[in-house]
Amino acid sequence: MNLYLILEMAVAQDPHRVAVTDVDGTSLTTGRLNDLAESASKLFRASGATHVGFCGVNSCALPVALFGSSLAALPFVPLNYRLADEQLREVASRHDIVIVAAPKEAARLHSLGLTRTIDPSEILEPTSSTLTIPDYPPAEAENHALLLYTSGTTSAPKAAVLRHRHLTSYILGSVEFASMAPDDAVIVCVPPYHVAGVMNLLSNLYSGRRIVYLDPFDASRWLATVHEQRVTQAMVVPTMLARIVQAYEEAPVDLPSLRSISYGGALMPLKIITRALELFPNVAFTNAYGLTETSSTVALLGPQDHRTAIASDDPTVRNRLRSVGHPIPGIAIEIHDEAGVALEPGVVGEIVVRGEQVAGEYLGTSTSGDGWFHTRDRGWLDDAGYLFVEGRADDTIIRGGENIAPAEIEDVLLRHEAVVECAVVGIDDEVWGQRIAAAVVLAPGANVQPEELIAFAKVHLRTSKTPEFIAVEESLPYTDTGKLLRRAVREQLSKEFPVAFE
Repeated sequence: MNLYLILEMAVAQDPHRVAVTDVDGTSLTTGRLNDLAESASKLFRASGATHVGFCGVNSCALPVALFGSSLAALPFVPLNYRLADEQLREVASRHDIVIVAAPKEAARLHSLGLTRTIDPSEILEPTSSTLTIPDYPPAEAENHALLLYTSGTTSAPKAAVLRHRHLTSYILGSVEFASMAPDDAVIVCVPPYHVAGVMNLLSNLYSGRRIVYLDPFDASRWLATVHEQRVTQAMVVPTMLARIVQAYEEAPVDLPSLRSISYGGALMPLKIITRALELFPNVAFTNAYGLTETSSTVALLGPQDHRTAIASDDPTVRNRLRSVGHPIPGIAIEIHDEAGVALEPGVVGEIVVRGEQVAGEYLGTSTSGDGWFHTRDRGWLDDAGYLFVEGRADDTIIRGGENIAPAEIEDVLLRHEAVVECAVVGIDDEVWGQRIAAAVVLAPGANVQPEELIAFAKVHLRTSKTPEFIAVEESLPYTDTGKLLRRAVREQLSKEFPVAFE
C-alpha cells in the first residue's frame, strides 16, 4: 500500500470532481491530477534521480509532484525555500535529487550548484512524450514516502522519515472517504514543506473536499478568499487566527459558507480562541495537536468540547479550552518522567506517543527502542484524559530549582487588555540559574509601561513566577508556520538586560 492509493480511490469515486484550485485560478480535477501524476512519474524516473524535490509555494504543481513521485517509487522532499542559501544547498545536496521549481526558485538553485530542476509547466502542461522508462517496482509500504526537514533553528536540519504505511495509516484510520458535500472547500495557507501542508492535501483529497491554495498568507486576503470561493473549512496556525480576528474586527466580511476552522502547530492563546468563538459563533472550531514525526495529528479538541468549555461555569471544564483534547483512534498517549515511568493525571512530564502512523524516525537513525516516540513536549493529562501541552522541554525555565512553564506566565500577561502577543523566556543567571523575562507586543494605540504589566502579573502569579523584566517590542519573531522563535527572543532580551544579570 502506498500514497497513490489515495488518489486512485478519489478518481474511482469521481474523476470529474475539482480537487484543487490555485491562487491564480488554475484548477485540477481528480482525473486530470491522476493523468498528470502518471506523466510526471515518467519524467522523474527519466531524470535518473533517486529523490524528487519541490521548492516553492503552494500550487497545483504540488499534488502532481507528490503523487508523481509516489508513482515513480521515489521519496518526496519538499524544500523550505525560505532557508538561507548555504542551508538550502546543504539540505538539497544530501540527496541525488531532481527539484520541481518555478523560474525564480530555479535560478536561485542553479546559482547554488543545484542544476537539475523541472519547471512546474513541464508537469502541469506536459507535451507528448516518447520517454522509454525501464520497468520498476511500485512503492512498498515500508519505502520512504516523504522526507521533511526540521527548521534547524537550534541545530543542523534533520530529515524526519515518513514511510508510505505511516501516511496511509493516518488517512485511512482518521478520515472518512468521500464524506464531504459537493460544495465543500478548504482554504490552505500552510507551506508545502510543513507536515500539515502535505497532510491537508492528502486528507482533503481523500474526503472529497476541494482545496483552495492561498500563498502567501494575508489576513484580509484570507477573509476575501473565503467569501469569494465560498470556503467551508479552514486550517490555520495560531498567529494566523490572531491576525484574522484583528482584520475581521477592523473590517468585517460576510462569511456565510464558513462552517469549521481547525488550528494547531503552536500553543493557542486563550484570549485569541475565546475572541474567535465570539466573532464566529456559527463556526465549529477544532484544535489539532501533532508533529512531523507522527504524520500530523495525534489528538483533537473537537467542536463540542469548545462549546462546552466556553459555556461552562466550572473552572475545570472551562480550562479544557487550553487543552488539545483526546488522542485520535489508533493513538496512545502517556506522560512519562525522566526514567520513562508513566505519570498520574495532573503531573507534568514528557508527552510520549505510540501508534501505526507514528514514525519517530530520522534519516540515518533508528527509532526508539521502547516503542514510544518521545516528543520532547512537556504536558499533562487531566482526570478525564484531556491532554494539556505546556511547550517544549527545552523552553522550560528553571529558576532556583523550580521548573516553570512559559505558557502559564504568557497566559496571564495576555489577559491584560493592552497585550496582544507575548513571549516568556529564562535568562541565564549565576545565582538563580535562570530569571524570568518577557517580551510583549501591545495593541494598536495601547500605552502601558512594563512596570504596570509586572504588577498585573503579580496579582495572578506567585513571586517566583512573575517576570522581573518586560520589554515592549514592535513584533515577535515567528517561523512562517507560526512557531515562536523563543531562542531569538531569549538572545534579544539577554542583550537588553545585561546589567541586571551580572
